[in-house]
Amino acid sequence: MDRLDNTVRPYAWGSTTAIPKLLGVEPTGEPQAEMWMGAHPGAPSRTGRGTLVEVIEAAPERELGVAAVAKFGPHLPFLLKILAAGAPLSLQVHPNLEQAKEGYADEEARGIPVDAGHRNYKDANHKPELICALTEFDGLCGFRDPLRTADLLDGLGVDSLKPYVDLLHAHPEEAALREVLTAILSADPDEMAHTVAEAAAACSRIGGEYAPYADIAHHYPGDPGVIAAMLLNHVRLQPGEALFLGAGIPHAYLSGLGVEIMANSDNVLRCGLTPKHVDVPELLRIVRFEAGDAGVLRPEAAPDGEEVYETPIDEFRLSRYVLPEGTTAHELTRATPQILLCTAGAVRVGEHELTPGRSVFVPAGERAEVSGAGTVFRATVVA
Repeated sequence: MDRLDNTVRPYAWGSTTAIPKLLGVEPTGEPQAEMWMGAHPGAPSRTGRGTLVEVIEAAPERELGVAAVAKFGPHLPFLLKILAAGAPLSLQVHPNLEQAKEGYADEEARGIPVDAGHRNYKDANHKPELICALTEFDGLCGFRDPLRTADLLDGLGVDSLKPYVDLLHAHPEEAALREVLTAILSADPDEMAHTVAEAAAACSRIGGEYAPYADIAHHYPGDPGVIAAMLLNHVRLQPGEALFLGAGIPHAYLSGLGVEIMANSDNVLRCGLTPKHVDVPELLRIVRFEAGDAGVLRPEAAPDGEEVYETPIDEFRLSRYVLPEGTTAHELTRATPQILLCTAGAVRVGEHELTPGRSVFVPAGERAEVSGAGTVFRATVVA
């Protein structure tokens, strides 16, 4: 069992205070967006035996278990993060596994450097993800009912939004959503910047359900993603609630602190709220134009006090233990690899004392018990 020393990524949208507050350290004044726990080559966790990548490469079956290696290969198939959004992230979607393999092979064949700004596929893997709120957490997830969005846009009183309102009343629903998103992302940049400015002013004036979009426009003035964001469900998670983001679901995180887990991939196609490359044709090929609610998840009780966030994929399984004072130790031994992360209180896992933001890697089959008073998230796989 290895205590993890983890890298904090300083992306511009990160909060300057949330991760330092969790860790109990002084802020640096710089944004601290994500703390990565896992074996991603971009920022692998460090252990007393070397990086977690090196530890796993030295003995994959011992560290990951025979079943996990057989199913996912000799690599940890998930990446666990603490995510702290101080400003909206880019509006984005992720490909499914088949699309990722095809897209990666195509870009490799065309000789596009993997670090090129216009490259869409950094690897051949999909990137389903789950975000669980530690604080109140705001996000956008999936398309809102088109008629409800038409009313929302119409309520702004902006003439240049009227064509989108009319399109959203068309049938079928999938075609209406596709046409509107295409029109938004293909519009003349100067005209769209003017539309966004008018819409942002109206959102600020009206407030209420328009307030999140006014804040988005404050961070991304003139960006067509502001109007695209209004096509999506706005959701406010309470601590312990979660969202699962499957392939093709447009989404963005707006503010708050959470635990995020995902398949080990960097594949992102952006819709807006970013200065980075937006490949409109490829994006439209990947997006699932289906309306529905955001699908807030709450943990389901399992034996021995475990609370599981159920998802339809096997690369990761996230659960938590909320341990009150005086609770007996919980047995956590599994035949699959685990990362255990404390987010509240103080707990003991084996010989390691964990306080908020501290984590350990538990190899497959390694005996592990957790005791103390606090909250522990458990990341593993289904193999």
